[in-house]
Amino acid sequence: MEPNYTIVYSKRKTLNITVERDRSVVVRAPEGTDPQKIHHAVESKQLWLYEKIRHPQKYQGIPHPPGKELVSGESMLYLGRNYRIDIVEDDRDGIRFANKFIVSKTTLSHARQQFRDWYIAKAKEKIIPKARYHAKNMGVEYGKVLISDLKYRWGSCTPKDNLNFNWRLIKAPMFVIDYVIVHELAHLMESNHTTQFWNIIEAQLPGSRKAKDWLKEHGEIIEESF
Repeated sequence: MEPNYTIVYSKRKTLNITVERDRSVVVRAPEGTDPQKIHHAVESKQLWLYEKIRHPQKYQGIPHPPGKELVSGESMLYLGRNYRIDIVEDDRDGIRFANKFIVSKTTLSHARQQFRDWYIAKAKEKIIPKARYHAKNMGVEYGKVLISDLKYRWGSCTPKDNLNFNWRLIKAPMFVIDYVIVHELAHLMESNHTTQFWNIIEAQLPGSRKAKDWLKEHGEIIEESF
């Protein structure tokens, strides 16, 4: 049985089929592509799609849904490490970080939004300069770098060469963040996941498989939202 799929048309030159982490199938196709051609392309990859959709590393949900009140002793991820949360008796707003997260008891009602804002600010601080650094080394140019609330994706490269990164990436180690950045930059040189595409990544980041494996193992944890 052929899976349901979503078609995204753009100014790209080639047709590409991906399975997102929510197990949805997305076909990215050049503008004006005959729907029948897309249908045949999806049909020809039915076995591959079946295996991808059933793969246990495609995430189904968040193991610890947000919503419960924060308490001292819990921990939050930042750059691949767990840091303790301390709830303190003062009235200072915002998240303070000093080898642990310090949260005022008077701001607990909106502490989760404060964490989100803190993570987004740190993601901009770390990811944007890294994108500039890797782009220079790879000899490519991009439009803008955006830190977004991407669903089921760590990053994306738009038809206008803008780079989007999931703010939750800041919870991962720096070598994983580097991998996602280089992955998206490599799409400016090779749009599909060809052998050449992976060679570009490996040339820029030797041992990049370690980062890819880390995301597969821990991705569901860092996807946990507020």
